[in-house]
Amino acid sequence: MDNFKGRTAFITGGARGIGLGIARACAKAGITLALVDVDENALAQARTELSDLTRTETYLLDVRDREAYERVADQVESDLGPVSLLFNNAGVHEFVSPTQMNYALWDWVIGVNLGGVYNGMQTFVPRMINRGGDSYIVNSASAAGLVLAGTGFLYETSKFGIVGLTESMRAELAGFGIGVSLLCPGAVATDILRNAQRLRPEHAPAQSQQHAETLEKAHAVLNNSNVTNDDVGQLALDAIREERLYIPTDDSVAPALTARTEAIIAAMSSARHVAEFAGWDGSTT
Repeated sequence: MDNFKGRTAFITGGARGIGLGIARACAKAGITLALVDVDENALAQARTELSDLTRTETYLLDVRDREAYERVADQVESDLGPVSLLFNNAGVHEFVSPTQMNYALWDWVIGVNLGGVYNGMQTFVPRMINRGGDSYIVNSASAAGLVLAGTGFLYETSKFGIVGLTESMRAELAGFGIGVSLLCPGAVATDILRNAQRLRPEHAPAQSQQHAETLEKAHAVLNNSNVTNDDVGQLALDAIREERLYIPTDDSVAPALTARTEAIIAAMSSARHVAEFAGWDGSTT
């Protein structure tokens, strides 16, 4: 896809961080913007910044709310025309020890990160198909959706889920003229960790001192990254032009990804030897 001008992009988590970086790249390409977020003040600031470059409208939405999602989508397409670029980018992060496993935190992280991506696709994919395709979807996962990255089991579970959903939907939507890409950022200079703390569920367990220290160390790692939100936004738009599936922001997890893949292949090889020893001939039943 290389024809961007005049299209409408729907960007969740679009008021700050990587979402705002994507919005800036889209604005420079002449794309009309529907910015969606739960932060009303940040939305207002983003609209002020981007309205000088392209038409920009903002909408409050918790991506977990399916009925509200449908209403906002209807309003966006009434205001701005058909959405042909969908960026499922909204996300939260939470470090929690297995000793503090908590349903409220699970529902929150999985609901926003994985559920929000699915809700975006459920809302817009049928519309895109009915209009004859010529659309594109970018789902934001993480390098932590490819390998264990020490970012916590809740976050990593949600991001691994996005990887599987995106890879499978790319294959299934290709015949409808809808492209799909998977954004897997590594360390990016963004405030996602601190922003997420403001949104923690009411019944989440109290944060321990160790939790706070872990959070600050992780925040420092992100802030020391040379990769900016604007860099990621441009990478995403370039990937759409080239219709590439994977959009990494660096190669930092390549050694861990190689080791993981090799371990899985080695396990499969061992399983085959066991099966052959037991007399299995490789056929299915």
